[in-house]
Amino acid sequence: MDNTKSTLPKVDMEQDGGKFNGTKLFRNIVCIVLCFLSIFPFFIMLINSTLDSATIVSGLHFLPGDKFIRNFNSLMEGGAKTSGVNVLQAMLNSLCITVPAVALQIYFGSLTAYAVTAYKFKLRNFLWGFIYAIMMIPGQVSIVGFIKVTQLTHLYGTIWPMIIPAIAAPTTVYFMKQYMETGFSLEIVEAARIDGSSEFRTFNRIVLPLLKPAMATQAIFAFVGSWNNLYTPSIILATARDKMTMPMFVEALKANDKERDWGQIYCGLFITVLPLLVMYFALSRYIVGGVALGGVKE
Repeated sequence: MDNTKSTLPKVDMEQDGGKFNGTKLFRNIVCIVLCFLSIFPFFIMLINSTLDSATIVSGLHFLPGDKFIRNFNSLMEGGAKTSGVNVLQAMLNSLCITVPAVALQIYFGSLTAYAVTAYKFKLRNFLWGFIYAIMMIPGQVSIVGFIKVTQLTHLYGTIWPMIIPAIAAPTTVYFMKQYMETGFSLEIVEAARIDGSSEFRTFNRIVLPLLKPAMATQAIFAFVGSWNNLYTPSIILATARDKMTMPMFVEALKANDKERDWGQIYCGLFITVLPLLVMYFALSRYIVGGVALGGVKE
């Protein structure tokens, strides 16, 4: 009897251990496959940026070449002839649009979410329902009215129509409100009010630092969305070629059917992706910290 009792727990522990190892192995395999599928297009883009156009057209290659400098110089010269601006000017134009748009979107989106979460007023449910409704309307539906507004306000052909509307970003408001409902305590705000802190000072000095993980996540999404936006700038900046953004610049290279250089195009794509990678690696530590903070139970 004693021997039987001593061996049964040992068998159960071995079975549980084997099951756990199998689950962990399967999970690791799935993660590796997904990681490979995510990285593979970037790897091919990097490889193609180092090859000439004839080699790229001939098939898929996995070893880098020695034509990156040549492709970059060709991009600087040929891009200016094709689109009217060089790649550095196009990148500067994209940064001038994306950076202020992301800053406005994150700040005012957080401010709106804080107002809906922290304050009790009669129209709060109506306001939240209105934000939901705006989220369901695609941008293509309202683009005609948007163009008309930019023409009436004499903003057509400038970068401001890509910056100012970022103040009203319903998806950012929705995400920030969901984060506040799960990871934000209103008792901190009440304590700040008791200490005599003004509302804006409380938001800027107390609330915003607590929202860093959510703000970092939304900043990445907002940066990617604004940087990769081709639809709106190609309409608003159609008459202002000197303000061409990076997606418009690469699209102009692809549209050149007579002298299409794929090495030049892939080099432009690689340069376009670089700011996105820098943005992600700069803010990813806040996301990891937020996940770790959310996993701690009081």
